[in-house]
Amino acid sequence: MSEVKKIATRESYGNALKELGAENPNVIVLDADLAGATKTSVFKKAYPDRFFDCGIAEGNMVGIAAGIATTGKIPFCSTFAMFAAGRAFEQIRNAVGYPHLNVKIGATHAGISVGEDGATHQCNEDIALMRTIPGMVIISPSDDVEARAAVKAAAEYVGPVYLRFGRLAVPVINDEATYKFEIGKGVLLREGTDLTIVATGLCVNSALEAAEKLAAEGVSAEVINIHTIKPLDEEIILNSAKKTGKVVTVEEHSVIGGLGSAVCDALSEKLPTLTKKIGIYDTYGESGPAVKLLEKYRIDGNGVYEQIKEWMK
Repeated sequence: MSEVKKIATRESYGNALKELGAENPNVIVLDADLAGATKTSVFKKAYPDRFFDCGIAEGNMVGIAAGIATTGKIPFCSTFAMFAAGRAFEQIRNAVGYPHLNVKIGATHAGISVGEDGATHQCNEDIALMRTIPGMVIISPSDDVEARAAVKAAAEYVGPVYLRFGRLAVPVINDEATYKFEIGKGVLLREGTDLTIVATGLCVNSALEAAEKLAAEGVSAEVINIHTIKPLDEEIILNSAKKTGKVVTVEEHSVIGGLGSAVCDALSEKLPTLTKKIGIYDTYGESGPAVKLLEKYRIDGNGVYEQIKEWMK
């Protein structure tokens, strides 16, 4: 059996920007002194006249991007998720969200899989923060294929978009030849009858692995990939919940305010359903190898499987 291809979605981001640059001269890229890490350096090398390093001044970068957007250009501003959603929150809210400008925020190094950089850089709060901004689209792709498609979809969409990428190389689970990305539409990856697992980002692969383990024990789990957390595809979640009667959400993010909260908001209003949220439980991360951290915080495939089994008892 051949080894599964793995690539970090931040790599996908840089490659997609380069492709976009060739297709659309209106695409502009800004970075906050992290081009090597965010992989916007790929775009910089190809189109240096359309790349701007704003230094370690994330709020200023967002303001510049907002100004550029008013000229008809499509600015992508990039930095780590902690600095994009955290440090520049006010500027995103007031300079981008409030006037609903066409700015794309490429937030890399999200979640605890940042690894050795530790708790200060492991942003588990960004989805929650961005969900509060009216009109903000939030996308958290699961793999390379989805990430590249998401960047292109974001460029075509008119309005603010928050794109969440990771540092860790993750398995490619989508087939590029057949995959179609649509903002606001979830993807049914596996049909099931006993429970629904709704996942986003790298945890989509964890959900699929957990579903395999559950299947070996006679539990049929439906798996849904929610790449767009806002606007949320309520229809696919409600239809599945009606069928299975139990829902589990899985994310590399705090269980407060993220995908789980968005799903619970929809279910509590339209179809009250027994639900379990799996993610980071109201705690900071810590320094360590990314894979080991995913295991410790139980959001790898085996951890998700074990938590579901415990809950179902």
